[in-house]
Amino acid sequence: MSDPRELVDDLTEDLKRWLPEQRWFAGKDRPVTGVRTLGVTELVSGDPQLLHVVIEVAQDDRREPYQLLVGRRTHPPEIASGSWIGAVGDLNAYEASGDLDVTGVLLDLMAREERVGSLVFEHEPGVTLETGLRARPISSEQSNTSLVYGGQYILKLFRKLTPGKNKDLLLHRALQGVGSKHIAHPLGSITGDLDGEPTTVGMLQQFVPDAVDGWAMATTSVRDLMAAPELHAEEVGGDFAGEAERLGRAVAEVHADLAEALGTEPVDAHELERSAKAMLDRLDTIAARVPELAAHAPALRAAFEKLRTLPLDSVTMQYIHGDLHLGQVLRTVGGWLLIDFEGEPAAPVEERHALRSPLRDVAGMLRSFDYAAQQMLVGQPDDPALAERAMEWSERNRTAFCEGYAAIAADPRDQGPLLRAFELDKAVYEVGYEHANRPDWLGVPLASIARITSGEG
Repeated sequence: MSDPRELVDDLTEDLKRWLPEQRWFAGKDRPVTGVRTLGVTELVSGDPQLLHVVIEVAQDDRREPYQLLVGRRTHPPEIASGSWIGAVGDLNAYEASGDLDVTGVLLDLMAREERVGSLVFEHEPGVTLETGLRARPISSEQSNTSLVYGGQYILKLFRKLTPGKNKDLLLHRALQGVGSKHIAHPLGSITGDLDGEPTTVGMLQQFVPDAVDGWAMATTSVRDLMAAPELHAEEVGGDFAGEAERLGRAVAEVHADLAEALGTEPVDAHELERSAKAMLDRLDTIAARVPELAAHAPALRAAFEKLRTLPLDSVTMQYIHGDLHLGQVLRTVGGWLLIDFEGEPAAPVEERHALRSPLRDVAGMLRSFDYAAQQMLVGQPDDPALAERAMEWSERNRTAFCEGYAAIAADPRDQGPLLRAFELDKAVYEVGYEHANRPDWLGVPLASIARITSGEG
């Protein structure tokens, strides 16, 4: 067979077309202007062939590394049509994460703790992994790709890479070390090389087959409520408030576990100033693009300015989840689990690793309750009665979440100005996102901003 690196080099023009079509590709805002091969490791030779590939994607002056699994074989595998990349010689090349015949090797290499080229496959101390299992991809993920092995393990492959140890792996190991009850146990990892620095490219965890994500549960509850207008929320069989309260407890316990494992530090005036400036800059940028936000700008500016006057001893900094919402939590028979501790995918790596106030996570979850409540109203004719029902559901579950959190840690509502600033900043970000991507949803964050700044939330 040809040299693996030459094979990938021959695909660069095809990759320029193919990459923007992938859900996990983060650069959809501008065309791909170049693709350069950084590294190729052959994991399976012969027919089929499996290559682990790291490429650098250029988009004008922006350059970012991505991880691919590239397969080549004579007989086409049963994979999604969007996985085909292009022809190389007399064989077609494809993105191989969906090829059940070859992806089992990733688990087997971790079980044996082997090194292949620049890739290091390891399991966690004391863990014994079963080998010979076939993998199936999970289709719902966006920024990464996950493979489930035999209903026992789940391997997350980080698509856009950043040098160093991934925050998701770092925090899972820390939480495992203090016995956290609210995570899926880390079982193994794959480490590559990026810019001469060992870099996490994959993380293996315990798979929880009975889990349901929080967004699915919450939106089902909303649908049940909307379908029974004659009943109060607490009378509806699908009421979510009890789960929201238990979720609040779980989030508070994870925050306490992270503080125990990795420590805390007091905030300083520089950090409050930096946060206020970042919020104000985001407001100015998005208000310039979205006329509907301009009317709220004075109230938003006042809320963000208050950060500069907060007492320094009222804010504690620590590691947090960083991108917490109902889609990042799973309900199992044993309780709530938090997943995906990477932080906001679009944020710079240094920002994702920075210590933050736990109230940022609380604010993210409160915003998610608003979205769950209002998702059925998007694109529908105005119905004041349904809008009121949605508001009642949101407030009931926001309150329950905060009460659950307060049973373990300080009540987040006691830090009203800080929590309000974080929630409003998140809503301003949502305004920018919805304006650019889902204009029909723009009313969701705008309604929240109007309610919070008027003192009603």
